[in-house]
Amino acid sequence: MKEIALAGGCFWGVEEYFSRIPGVIETKVGYANGHVENPTYEQVCTHKTGHAETCLVKYDEKVISLQQLLDKFWKVIDPTAKDQQGPDVGNQYRTGIYYLDEADLPVIIKSVEEEQKKYNKPIVTEVKPLECFYPAEEYHQKYLKKNPGGYCHIDLSKV
Repeated sequence: MKEIALAGGCFWGVEEYFSRIPGVIETKVGYANGHVENPTYEQVCTHKTGHAETCLVKYDEKVISLQQLLDKFWKVIDPTAKDQQGPDVGNQYRTGIYYLDEADLPVIIKSVEEEQKKYNKPIVTEVKPLECFYPAEEYHQKYLKKNPGGYCHIDLSKV
């Protein structure tokens, strides 16, 4: 199994979207690449922790490749929007691809370069190693499965 961490705005929708993709084995939401240890949701919302709302995606690369996952990711984000996705604004809503395996970097870079061809504005999606990941509170995990009518900025029909 492989893992990649994807930030695409509010993590509720990102997690639900990726959980529906064949080959995705497990998803977990949390806070990534900030400077505060074990932050709470309330702390992250202050915009002072540096964390991005992120979904850790565990997948079977025999069923879906990293490139295919990234193709799905690009469909549900605006990679040119800085610190915002949909109506959500703040640095915790920035977009990012945080890799756990350095060997994934060439695939990620190529994917960003191909996606850039679709835009006149520069892509601002971060591409960095996953420096830290703190699981979000339990009520955030599988939020839209527990609350099917809950808020989601992602068009879940794009799976």
